Amino acid sequence: MSRDRNRRTEAIVIKRRDYGEADRMLSLYTREFGKLDALAKGARKPQSRKTGHVELFMRTNFMIAEGRNFGIITQADLVEPYAALREDLIRTTYAAYATELLDKFTADEDKNVSLYELLGKGLGWFNQTDNLLLAARYYELRLLSLAGFQPQLFRCVATGEPVEQEDQYFSAELGGLLKIKARSADRKAQMVSSTAVKLLRYLQTRDWPTIQAIQLRPELHRELERIMQYYLTYHLERNLKSVEFLYRLRREAALFTEDAPQTIPTDEPPAS
Repeated sequence: MSRDRNRRTEAIVIKRRDYGEADRMLSLYTREFGKLDALAKGARKPQSRKTGHVELFMRTNFMIAEGRNFGIITQADLVEPYAALREDLIRTTYAAYATELLDKFTADEDKNVSLYELLGKGLGWFNQTDNLLLAARYYELRLLSLAGFQPQLFRCVATGEPVEQEDQYFSAELGGLLKIKARSADRKAQMVSSTAVKLLRYLQTRDWPTIQAIQLRPELHRELERIMQYYLTYHLERNLKSVEFLYRLRREAALFTEDAPQTIPTDEPPAS
């Protein structure tokens, strides 16, 4: 922390744990200071004024005083509750996935306003949309771009040649699409269909209002998810705790509906 006695910042609660008899330790992703821990004293007491402002995924204005080992929350004023994220278990798990992903790609007190804004928007998408699968893929691609791991979807990562919209390979190690003729550059690369290539490009180059109405069939959702999890797991060198739980919940809720309609954008995204 800086040596200032007090800091005011807007932040989103990304993790929490019980601390002592009545306190709660919060992991916050803040607009002004990046990721930091702060103690909410008495937050577990029913009569505490902080209780309704320091729940998971809430966006809140905090006043944080400097403590010996970590900050102490002295004031908390709610900005956005994202209420549905605590009322629906599947939405809760997608929110947990979004915050865990951001947590793994960020270091403590490394300020990134763009990532903070993405997290706020992402929680808003998961709070409101019924197209949770598409929102997850969109959030992943945006986070990767802001964190410096944007996959190359327009040129072959081995040869530098433009990649046509056709069946290709995707290399996590090399960071993007690999032309079929260049497969020897990474034998662990995974096949990706021409339709998935088109959708990944579209998600990478459009804003959420443009793409949120897209409807995809289950098999395409599964392919996009497979490619993104392959890429994320390679860079994180681990599986995220929220992912397996999400898979189980989704199977039980039958989120992949086999007879779902499909709309795929017809305009080609611009090359980057």
